[in-house]
Amino acid sequence: MTFNNVSMTYPRLTPLMAPWVTSLISQQELLDQAFQQYGSPLNIHHTPAFADNYQSYVAVLQHHELRHQIFFARKANKCKAFVKEAQRIGCGIDTASYRELQQCLELSFEVDQLVLTAAIKSEKVVRLAVSHQILIVVDNLDECILVNRIAQELRMSARIGVRVSGFHSGGQQLYSRFGFSLDQAMELIIHQIGPDRMFEALRFTGFHFHLNGYSWQERGTALIEVIQAIDALRERDIMTEFIDVGGGFLVNYLACKEEWHTFIETLQCAVRGQHVPITFLNTGLGFEMVHGQLHGQLQTYPYYNELPREQFLEAMLSYQNSQGEAVASLLRTRDIELRLEPGRSLVDQAGTTLAKVAFRKHDSQNNLLIGLEMNRTQMTSSSADFLIDPLLISSTVDTRSSEPTFGFLVGAYCLEQDILLKRAVVLPRIPAIGDIVCFPNTAGYMMHFFESEAHLFDLATNLVLIHSEDTQVPLQLIEDI
Repeated sequence: MTFNNVSMTYPRLTPLMAPWVTSLISQQELLDQAFQQYGSPLNIHHTPAFADNYQSYVAVLQHHELRHQIFFARKANKCKAFVKEAQRIGCGIDTASYRELQQCLELSFEVDQLVLTAAIKSEKVVRLAVSHQILIVVDNLDECILVNRIAQELRMSARIGVRVSGFHSGGQQLYSRFGFSLDQAMELIIHQIGPDRMFEALRFTGFHFHLNGYSWQERGTALIEVIQAIDALRERDIMTEFIDVGGGFLVNYLACKEEWHTFIETLQCAVRGQHVPITFLNTGLGFEMVHGQLHGQLQTYPYYNELPREQFLEAMLSYQNSQGEAVASLLRTRDIELRLEPGRSLVDQAGTTLAKVAFRKHDSQNNLLIGLEMNRTQMTSSSADFLIDPLLISSTVDTRSSEPTFGFLVGAYCLEQDILLKRAVVLPRIPAIGDIVCFPNTAGYMMHFFESEAHLFDLATNLVLIHSEDTQVPLQLIEDI
């Protein structure tokens, strides 16, 4: 079977590739040394991509003449290299745990460039934040009680943002387990926060929200609702410094729109039984047959999209209210600072995961299985699958020409379910033992969010790629410490 024929049966999803990754995977000796020293898998990071992504957001915000702050959502990737790069370029950090906040303070981060948004705020992390006068985003009344008590014990005031939710879109209220409704938030701010009130040690500074999903229209609508609340507060002489819109700024992973649509159509046909399965055990990734009819929707990240990063931000800022006023204008005329907390999109094209091939075999259904020296927690997120094609890197100069093939990548856990990618991947040949599989663009949520040390496996080593503008100086990989 030719490569094209295999690709027609098992749709390709060609990834966008950063030039630094292309350069890296051509350095066989460098990779061999890294695997010998650190084992498999390896997470390799490239901080200049982070700075480029940050500047793309800044350019849009400056174009609209908006006061702004950008905070990197540290939860997307735990490498200190990105924290150090953020500090160098003036980007803040959104912290979601004690250790995330503590590391930033140990690096002497400016406290006004830090925010604590943790879903669960222990007394320990609240005390750390209050003692350093770091902004805390409160989610519920119990958090207000805790923050207020600790601030009083420390004889300090606590700067807070109030997280809000329950916005409306298309005539429906958007569900969230986080935050106050706007009505509840207004009651809190007007009647319960401030001197001689229930929460006298709290100082309201702004609003925060983070919407599930990836709709710029919903974010535009939410901004308009919050701005209306800010206007109502101003009438009571309560000033609002900022609105923080959280994250969810889209990333485009794929080079070809047609491939994306072909994959979805082929997946649906496979679930209907009208095409050979293209996923492990014909899992539908959200699609299923019910009483002979196809139901559901794709439960993965939208890996192909045409409004990524700064274009998503531009669309959100251009969203108009019923009077035809754009969100950017509403913010600018009120001198409200816009804050963003991108995570995935700030590390777009800033990291790749590499793993060694350990074995090749066929399962009880005669599917080719390619075992890699890694496990599924080392490359997984809330998405039902990571829908981009990996690259096969030969471990020898002789690539042993053979027939193109397809198969499934499996991991090291003693579980039937340790399938690294549920989608069948197309390869130019059956891999050799010791070959390397490269997964591009994994820095955002794929590497670290769910990684585990089950079986007492070591966590993947995080390395940082260093290269000089002098092309005569070889690439270097250093450990993230």
